[in-house]
Amino acid sequence: MRFILVPLLFLSIFSKAQNPYPQDYFRNPLDIPIVLAGTFAELRSNHFHGGLDIKTQQRVGLKVHASASGFVSRIKISHYGYGKALYITHPNGYTSVYGHLQHFNPEIEAYIKKLQYKKESYEVEVFPQAGELPVNQGDIIAYSGNTGGSGGPHLHFEIRDKEEHPINPMLFGFDIKDTSKPIISDLYAYPLGDSSYVNNSTVKQKLRLIPIKSGDYVVENIEAYGDIGFAVGTTDRQDLAANKNGVYNIQTFINGNENFELNFKSFGFDETKYINRLIDYEVYKTKRQRVQKLFVDNNPLSLFDSVINNGVIKIKDSTYSVYKIRVSDYKKNDTWVTLTIKGEKSNSVKFTSPKTTPYYIYANQTTNLKEGRVSVDMYPDTFYDDFYIDFHVDNDTLKLDKDTIPLKKSIKISYDVSNYSDEDKNKLYIAELLGYKNFPAYSSTKRNGNNLYTFTKTLGTYALTMDNEKPIIKPINFKDGQWLSNFRYLKLKIDDDLSGISNYRATVNGKWILMEYDYKTKTLIHDFNDGVVTDTKNNLKVIVTDNVGNSSTFESVFYRK
Repeated sequence: MRFILVPLLFLSIFSKAQNPYPQDYFRNPLDIPIVLAGTFAELRSNHFHGGLDIKTQQRVGLKVHASASGFVSRIKISHYGYGKALYITHPNGYTSVYGHLQHFNPEIEAYIKKLQYKKESYEVEVFPQAGELPVNQGDIIAYSGNTGGSGGPHLHFEIRDKEEHPINPMLFGFDIKDTSKPIISDLYAYPLGDSSYVNNSTVKQKLRLIPIKSGDYVVENIEAYGDIGFAVGTTDRQDLAANKNGVYNIQTFINGNENFELNFKSFGFDETKYINRLIDYEVYKTKRQRVQKLFVDNNPLSLFDSVINNGVIKIKDSTYSVYKIRVSDYKKNDTWVTLTIKGEKSNSVKFTSPKTTPYYIYANQTTNLKEGRVSVDMYPDTFYDDFYIDFHVDNDTLKLDKDTIPLKKSIKISYDVSNYSDEDKNKLYIAELLGYKNFPAYSSTKRNGNNLYTFTKTLGTYALTMDNEKPIIKPINFKDGQWLSNFRYLKLKIDDDLSGISNYRATVNGKWILMEYDYKTKTLIHDFNDGVVTDTKNNLKVIVTDNVGNSSTFESVFYRK
């Protein structure tokens, strides 16, 4: 018995030593069991998810508690992103983050509204000192909501270290019921060298996954030669939710030896742009599938671990190799993929010449492309690789390749508008044309004399677009001349079909009032509990301006006792 217990004890100690994070320091920020709508480092559009998205039973207004004692060190309110967000710094150096909140507790709410009225702005950010807003573990700090870029009611919860790097909250002992194995949905094989090929093809191949009784997968044998790599599409599900979430760990093995690992424990926000290099960006843009490369493709991500030869498999002629992929969730449920690779040198492979155009991009150099009145400036280290780019201008429409090539930083697109009248110049903006209908999506446009320019991280089609339409303002829950004594809220709808809403301002009897803007529902809401509307007769004035300066004014009279 001793012989058995000692190794078990050693394994237990070793397992704990592997996790340096405190296991009983942070509590569940909600009063309900944790059920996830999103996991840490989950693959999102242009970024890794920085925390856990905790379901709030499709409701708003649930009590949000301080996960540990400390002080409120940051409050940020924005129309997008985390919406209403609260940051608590703890004595052990960690910071917990709570996002998409409906509102704060009375003390914090009064603190932040005082600042909003002082700055006459809904969007504010403040960094309170340590003694201003102290909290104890379990204190109600806010109420859950759906503000900002939230796609539905939930609480976004993070834990960050002293360097502001988010860490997987699961590492701190949060318990989530999960007995389900990850799901493997896609597998691709990539010839990576000039003389490499898979199944007699020099282009990537989608492989057929064959499920077996264990819940794992096998793949039909492939023939290959040279340097090859793989990419996998995978998701995970917890027991109490149907959401397709991200996984925790991916490992690969060649002939029993580990040669690659992707570990979703922590990352830096400055790395998030590299997600578009980790996934096959072309597959995502053309098929809406996120497949993760199982090899390091000129990517400095810190998520890579135990990487041998960049995860690339070298296949020689007349050999057999067994390649395995292990995908795990945090609860160590795992799914395996197994395939056999036959090394076969072939003389029948047709090597195709790469696409060429008159324009070649050197990734480490500055490039300027110009045709007619349109120019594009690309700076060093914008792209991962050298490549030929499509560049064509037709009147005021710029075709800049396709949005299948990821960028690390922004490029500058400029239009010379000297041929337009002064009146028209003020109504022009640069738009990205999206979809088969070429919907014009506003790209933040600035003007310097006769030059309009925008910065973008997306290739594709752009056009000079004109907006002469004023924004729309409509009352939702009141009419002109109405008594609103029993109303808690004043609501209006605002909208702009072309360049979009830039700013808004509301006053009552000439005094600025706070109105919260929800871009998802296109509503402006004032809470009469703010106590700034005190007169019986009130003249409401709302001015809304779009991104090219078109402005609309709404005026109405209402009464309150």
